[in-house]
Amino acid sequence: MKLILSGLSLMTLTTTVAVAGGIDRSGLPTSILFEPGSTARLSFSSATPSVTGTYPLGLGTSTENMAEAYSNLGFAFKTDLSERLSIALMANQTFGADAAYTAGFYTGLEAHWSSDQIAAVLKYDLAERISVYGGLRFVRSSATINIPVQMLAPPVPGIPVVLGPYSATAASDSQVGYLVGAAYEIPDIALRGSLTYQSEITHSFATAESFGGIGGGATVNGSTDIILPQSITFDFQSGIAADTLLFGSVKWAEWSKWHVRPDIYLATIRDEVTGFDNDVVTYQLGIGRKINEKFSVFARLGYEKPTGGEASRLAPTDGMESIGIGGSWTQDTIKITGGIEYVSVGDAVDGSGTQFSGNSALGIGVTVDFTF
Repeated sequence: MKLILSGLSLMTLTTTVAVAGGIDRSGLPTSILFEPGSTARLSFSSATPSVTGTYPLGLGTSTENMAEAYSNLGFAFKTDLSERLSIALMANQTFGADAAYTAGFYTGLEAHWSSDQIAAVLKYDLAERISVYGGLRFVRSSATINIPVQMLAPPVPGIPVVLGPYSATAASDSQVGYLVGAAYEIPDIALRGSLTYQSEITHSFATAESFGGIGGGATVNGSTDIILPQSITFDFQSGIAADTLLFGSVKWAEWSKWHVRPDIYLATIRDEVTGFDNDVVTYQLGIGRKINEKFSVFARLGYEKPTGGEASRLAPTDGMESIGIGGSWTQDTIKITGGIEYVSVGDAVDGSGTQFSGNSALGIGVTVDFTF
């Protein structure tokens, strides 16, 4: 059974596709904490979403694709400090969003968010089957947004004030959070269950804002506080037959606290730029099979329940269903894992009645592990 674990490594092909709930793109690869000895891991993933909507009468026809493709690079390293104590260092792009409208009434609306994360985590074996772990997360984020003039209503109804276009740049801000967790293992049957909590992180961005119709478009400096959500993740795996592994996870993230409300925009428009109304629970379930001593294959399903309500124009989706397949090849001290994931994105309707339906995303990922 341990050979399955070596061949599959919990399917690290999987980056979260950007059209899933919130702006999650990739979680911390905490599974590396349970690798024996010393391991260095390089990862690459790419996602190509297709999210289009149909405008209500009078606003145009199709929005065309408003979700841009993206890619991520990651690195992780784990080593033992003593018989019971080990450490892992990890780096990835944990959050992100890239939205841009190029057709119809929303043309010119775009927003971009990027986050880089570095984490250091210690794991301590309390007993043969029980371990605890914890560490710090350093997250640096930045963002930009542009709203075209036709999408900015006058602050007072009936007074034809031209406000837009609006633009804002949130300068890079760095904050520290933490994570703690515990795990239970029975190595003989490849069983492991782990529970990980990640704290919320509040960015305080120095923000440069401007309205094209106010003060000649002069830039006004303000601030914007945005909360990256706390989360709880339960990961599990277990051998269910010879050379066969069942695995999965359940993750809750408090995305209802994520709202974008720059000072000047809020004071002028009296509304937020964007935000999420609901928390997100993501389910994953998969099965892996060892073909021979070097090659293993796997398949995985994912699900997020639709929550209903009004969708944000910058994230006009609601729930998702996914399927991923892949394989892993091990040769001496090198292991290569790769796979592909297809996501069917849930339908959504925004505040103007624009309907987004029949959308999808395709993701691919490759990881390379070096053990020594």
